[in-house]
Amino acid sequence: MPTIGVAIAIPEPWATELQDYRTAVGDTTAAMIPTHITLVPPTDVDEADLPEIERHLAEAATGIGSFVVHLRGTGTFRPISPVVFVTLVQGISECERLADAVRRGPLDVELAHPYHPHVTIAHHIEDALLDRAFAELADFECEFTVGEFHLYVHDEEIGWQPTRQFSLAASGT
Repeated sequence: MPTIGVAIAIPEPWATELQDYRTAVGDTTAAMIPTHITLVPPTDVDEADLPEIERHLAEAATGIGSFVVHLRGTGTFRPISPVVFVTLVQGISECERLADAVRRGPLDVELAHPYHPHVTIAHHIEDALLDRAFAELADFECEFTVGEFHLYVHDEEIGWQPTRQFSLAASGT
């Protein structure tokens, strides 16, 4: 039974910069997790359902236009969850619409917490390191256009691997 996720990949050079930072601050999971904005969290699915899931994702992509994401500054989910992240200051509502579109049909998953688009930079590490990540990336900023999202499959040996890309409509809707 594969574990899948659906996410927006952060483009280069920021993907490597943020992943390298996450590794440097002591988050040992970083090497196996591409830098991303989650749309569907890790979900176990039947292998036989993957073609239907892919059809659903392709259909969902046609209803959402490309959009700009502007990342700036840091936030945290503490004390609820030991996570520090880079915040979205633009593209929040578009991420919410896209997440809503993909979390239907075969991917109608119940979330443990309300959806909040973000880019994780530190997760499940000591509080002092979470504080450090929060402070050190407070000035981080980048902007990019989101034109696609990916289906990822988790591999125990090498981590999360993108297996299929789904292109959004060419311009915002």
